[in-house]
Amino acid sequence: MFRRTFWFTAGAAAGVWATTKVNRKIKQLTPESLAAQAADKAIETGHKLKDFALDVRDNMVRREAELGGALGLEAPVDPDLPVQRHYAVEAAEPAHPNTYRTLPYNSDNRNEDH
Repeated sequence: MFRRTFWFTAGAAAGVWATTKVNRKIKQLTPESLAAQAADKAIETGHKLKDFALDVRDNMVRREAELGGALGLEAPVDPDLPVQRHYAVEAAEPAHPNTYRTLPYNSDNRNEDH
């Protein structure tokens, strides 16, 4: 009697566990869930690329300063000439953040694909 009860309970628990696992996997494979996972991966990749670009920019500026100091490029050649600093990356803010560039309605460009 106890042996049958034990195996019945073990079977029921295994069934509940398996059903729960299958339902979780089915929910992970829905189109909405797959789209959300892809979007999360894309955002994560974008953050990694941004961090990489910022690291490259910082190291490039540091190396340019080292080379400029070693070659004596920091001092202007002529005191009357202004010193112009060239930055590798400049952040440009759009004039109007919510406006997009549109093509003119009547375009005179004849190099269009028809």
